[in-house]
Amino acid sequence: MNDVTKILIHSTTKIMKDVCTKELVNEAENGHWAAELWGILAESGMTTVAVPESLDGTGGSFTDAYHILRLAGKYAAPIPLAETYMSNWLLADLEMPVSTDPLTILCNEVEPIQFIRTQDGWQITGKAVNVPWARYTKQMLVIGEENSRSSLAIVSSDDALIINGQNMAGEARDTVILNHAAVAESRVFSIEAKQVKEWLLYTGALCRSVMMAGALERILELTAAYTSERSQFGKPLHRFQAIQQHLAAMAGEVTAADIAAQSAIAANEHTPASKAVAMAKIRINEAAGTVAPIAHQVHGAIGFTHEHILHQSTRRVLSWREEWGNETLWAEKLAEQLMQLADNELWPFLTEPAISRQG
Repeated sequence: MNDVTKILIHSTTKIMKDVCTKELVNEAENGHWAAELWGILAESGMTTVAVPESLDGTGGSFTDAYHILRLAGKYAAPIPLAETYMSNWLLADLEMPVSTDPLTILCNEVEPIQFIRTQDGWQITGKAVNVPWARYTKQMLVIGEENSRSSLAIVSSDDALIINGQNMAGEARDTVILNHAAVAESRVFSIEAKQVKEWLLYTGALCRSVMMAGALERILELTAAYTSERSQFGKPLHRFQAIQQHLAAMAGEVTAADIAAQSAIAANEHTPASKAVAMAKIRINEAAGTVAPIAHQVHGAIGFTHEHILHQSTRRVLSWREEWGNETLWAEKLAEQLMQLADNELWPFLTEPAISRQG
């Protein structure tokens, strides 16, 4: 880990601790946009990391961005930071200036969004569900088709009908309907659909994986603190053998999740659609299914109350495990890679580290 990354982590941690409070997260679940948090991150250059300065970005590496996302997950930040990163990275690939405003991406695999050419540019019609944070964006990236051509457009959110929705964590997951939305020629780009969609899937999975790793760490910290502060029968809860076993099991899962996330981050710098991402999403999803129930069991009734902060992390990991592919989807992806191996390649595939981590 280089000095720049350490500085970014330190700065982001301070912002999250100071601004991303329990009250802010609860207000966001009630429909209030976390404007102060987003504004501070944007002013600090945290929303355009890994984008060249020549395109209005902050610079830095993808690794820097994923470390920031991990902290966003740890503190349950109710903002579309992952979606904005992904959108800005796509815009940068198109050599378009990026945005410090919230962004999100629309794509419908079942019924592709349709692009129709007109005399003045394009009209876009279609629907996408469970779009993260659409209601808070000024513009969205839309991926769709025009005959046999695949395209990406930058569409004003004012031209869309947005129906509010939520995931289990109370985060905005909206339905977006486009009905002949007019888009200028200069804001529509031809793309390789298969390549872009694969990039979205793997990058989205990595974003959620590192966010889950951060949230799982937070769950462990909250549980360890609770068991050291709470006493029963005259001694702290963490002195009981049953509680110690629970804490040990949680610590093992959280450590495994963190290692999987770090390996995927390292591999992503060289191969975005890598086996490390698939393995990370599988392993971290499994960890979420183990850690969240144990945490609530240890906390008892108080952990289920809205007043306690635990649910802000547990509901997120259980929601995020279903986003950008659950364990089944990624196991199938991994199996596809296994089936393509030649003779004598299985053992290296299973044992070769992604990329040696430094620092």
